[in-house]
Amino acid sequence: MNFVKPFVFLTALLLASACQMGEEGQKDMTDQNGSTINVDENKDMYKKTSNESKKEQKTENYGFVRHKKSGLTENGKQTEYYGINREELADTISGLSVQLPGIEEAAVLVTDEEALIAYRGSGKNRDEMADMVSKTAISAVPRYYHVYISDNPSYFDQLQSYSKMDSQSPNADAIISKLIRQMLKSSPQGKSLNKGENANGEGYGEMNENMDEDMKDSYEKTRQQ
Repeated sequence: MNFVKPFVFLTALLLASACQMGEEGQKDMTDQNGSTINVDENKDMYKKTSNESKKEQKTENYGFVRHKKSGLTENGKQTEYYGINREELADTISGLSVQLPGIEEAAVLVTDEEALIAYRGSGKNRDEMADMVSKTAISAVPRYYHVYISDNPSYFDQLQSYSKMDSQSPNADAIISKLIRQMLKSSPQGKSLNKGENANGEGYGEMNENMDEDMKDSYEKTRQQ
């Protein structure tokens, strides 16, 4: 009968250790204010790897995050803000683009609401390549973004020169709009996303859209495809 007490004590000790590990594991998944749960410590949205084995290791796991609105506000005022790292997004789009068949090089400029992509392709079907590049970019950007593309490599330097601007730069909107019109006129944009959106992700007839005539013409053409 004397062995019962040590056994009970050992069992209790193991249970206590397990509970402590569970609590610590839960704490490891939360941020400092306890409002966010991250299963994986690495928060990079897209992962670049150097070989196939690392690729499988980095991309096989599911991702999960849970936020509480109370953790982002204090006394009714928002205290934390989430934004987009535009350079990282441009890096992701260009990296995904050159992995497409027939796409040899890609340059990407990401503004506050557009992604402009110039690429060099070796495929013979311009429309098919344009559709691949456009759909790939649209899958990577926030839903309110519009995507414009060109298979003319001469835009590489122009996009790079505009990267020095920001949303507050003088005439930034006018400069970007002019470039967009040039890209729309000179290069295919791919097939329409659906009946309500053209290949660039522009919705026609929406209250929050201010498409000019060139963009409307582009929409009408792609809607028939």
